[in-house]
Amino acid sequence: MPLPLMFALIGIVAGSAIGYVLRDIRGKQNAESAETRASDILKKARAEEDRMLREARTSEQNIIQSARTAEQQLILDAKERAMKVVEDGKAELSKHEGELRESQTRIADRERRFDETLLDFENKKTKLEEDKEKLVAVRLDVDKLKDEAFAKLQAVAGMTKDAAAEVLFKRIEETETDALLSRIRKMDQISEDEVEAKARKVLSLAISKFASSQVVDATTTFVDLPSDDMKGRIIGKEGRNIKTLEHLTGCELIIDDTPNSITISGFSPVRRQVAKRALEALLKDGRIQPAKIEEAINAAKQELAKDMRKAGEDALYELGIPVPSIDPKLVAILGRLKFRTSYGQNVLQHSIEVARLSGMMAEELGADVFICKKGGLFHDIGKAVDHDMQGAHPQIGYNIMKKFGFPEELCYQSIAHHEDKPRTLEGVIVKAADAISGARPGARRNSLEEYLQRLQDLEMTASGFPGVEKVYAIQAGREVRVFVQPGVVDDLSAHNLARDIAKKIEADLTYPGEVRVTIIRETRVTEYAR
Repeated sequence: MPLPLMFALIGIVAGSAIGYVLRDIRGKQNAESAETRASDILKKARAEEDRMLREARTSEQNIIQSARTAEQQLILDAKERAMKVVEDGKAELSKHEGELRESQTRIADRERRFDETLLDFENKKTKLEEDKEKLVAVRLDVDKLKDEAFAKLQAVAGMTKDAAAEVLFKRIEETETDALLSRIRKMDQISEDEVEAKARKVLSLAISKFASSQVVDATTTFVDLPSDDMKGRIIGKEGRNIKTLEHLTGCELIIDDTPNSITISGFSPVRRQVAKRALEALLKDGRIQPAKIEEAINAAKQELAKDMRKAGEDALYELGIPVPSIDPKLVAILGRLKFRTSYGQNVLQHSIEVARLSGMMAEELGADVFICKKGGLFHDIGKAVDHDMQGAHPQIGYNIMKKFGFPEELCYQSIAHHEDKPRTLEGVIVKAADAISGARPGARRNSLEEYLQRLQDLEMTASGFPGVEKVYAIQAGREVRVFVQPGVVDDLSAHNLARDIAKKIEADLTYPGEVRVTIIRETRVTEYAR
């Protein structure tokens, strides 16, 4: 190996060894310096920790001392409050004990007085029982003496008690007939004048407060046509369209009577309305065939049902009756009366009038206004379904109101307005209001034949009694004047004849309102001077 290279290698190795030794010496020095600094830091930390511990112990002792002081103060305060509560409780207890002693004293006094009263009552009861027994014995003795006296009197008179009364009444009738008749006429006149004055006052007040228009409904309905050409389309091929309409609605369609219109005839206003609305819908659509006719009729029925329910709600609202208080089904039944007529008078409008008049008269007479007003509204509710059910409409209406939970005095109004003598004041008021509404001029319509027949029946009924000479029905059948033979019928018999004719009319004839029967008896003496 060359010498320079060897020296180089030796130098490198020596330098590395010297560098390692120097690095080791410096590392030891640095480690000793770090350990010294760490030891100083640790000493400072321990000193700080000791200081903080001492401060914490001092604070803890201060807090404990404060807590003990506060605890002692709270205990003292609690003891003071407890003592005060105990003292207050003792005072309240003493007060209640005093009140209790007073109450016990009062109760004892009351019991003592009650015992004294009860003893007195028992004594009086015993005395009354004894007096009652004595009175019964005395009454028996009196009855026995009376029977003996009657027996002796009958034996002396030779006739019974009834026979004697008959003889007495006959003699009085023979001797005092004129006085009795005069007295009867005077009493009748006085009572009639008073009752009529009171009735006129009440009716005039009720009628003056309420007035409504009167429209007579007809049994026909007209539908306007855009042109006469539509008549052929309505009739259809071989008349199938018009036959379908008449079959499904139950009405008769009259085509050729009037130009540019169709007349729907039928006695059911509901069916006429269904037919009219269905025809109007078909004319507006333009397609008229059996399938479309059936569809239009079903739609018209649904629309009419909504109108009925709305009409019932409007009637309740008009009278101030809460709509939620009435069952919706009954409201719909009430609305059907809008399409029901009686002698041409709309029944729903008639019912509203009766309700208003009944309420007004009830206020004047001191009757139950609620029963009269509600009973007047529902008094003809049976007419809404009388075509679908058997029986008279008063009984049907009574059953309907019973079904929907109305009280008995309210249900009775459906029957009362057709009774001769209603058993309640409210029934009389509803009956009078019904007669007022139906008897108004123009409210109802009768044919000439029915009117003449009613007058003839009244005259024939009154003519069948003995002693009747002539009979005249006047004032549209509201009064019957009967002329009697004065030699056959006397004044006393005239009263009985008027009563008998009135009962006969009530039993045999049907008429709205009431009929007045007047007996006229007069004696005319004619002599000629020649």
